[in-house]
Amino acid sequence: MALLNRKPPWYAAGLAFECNGCGRCCAGPVEGYVWVTTEQIAAIAQHLKMDEQAFRKAYVRKEGRRYSLKEEPDTKDCVFLKADEDGNRGCSVYPVRPTQCRTWPFWPGNLVGPKAWALAGIRCPGINRGDLHRLDEIEKRKNATR
Repeated sequence: MALLNRKPPWYAAGLAFECNGCGRCCAGPVEGYVWVTTEQIAAIAQHLKMDEQAFRKAYVRKEGRRYSLKEEPDTKDCVFLKADEDGNRGCSVYPVRPTQCRTWPFWPGNLVGPKAWALAGIRCPGINRGDLHRLDEIEKRKNATR
């Protein structure tokens, strides 16, 4: 019965987002975590044609019971955020990027309310621009991060 009275989320009409490839979601200045599973570690290692153990040593750090990709020590950027010859930054493992990266900006913390979404938009110029993403897609991406 309680489910029938459940209020739809504030973003029920959808949210606009279009990645412009700025790389800000992958960049410092503060330290963060890009959580990866053992399956994602194996996929990235294979994509880079690296032995998985060598990949782990070079690019992965253990945080409690979980694993995170390392960051550049000076900038706190993800180690896979690279600039091309024109200075445009992008993910060098984009086809096999972790779920956390695939689901941006539809993370639970960004979807708490309109204010949280607007705050995320200060850092990410793709928020509130581009195509409207439907509720079912938003929920699917939000729930994939849990």
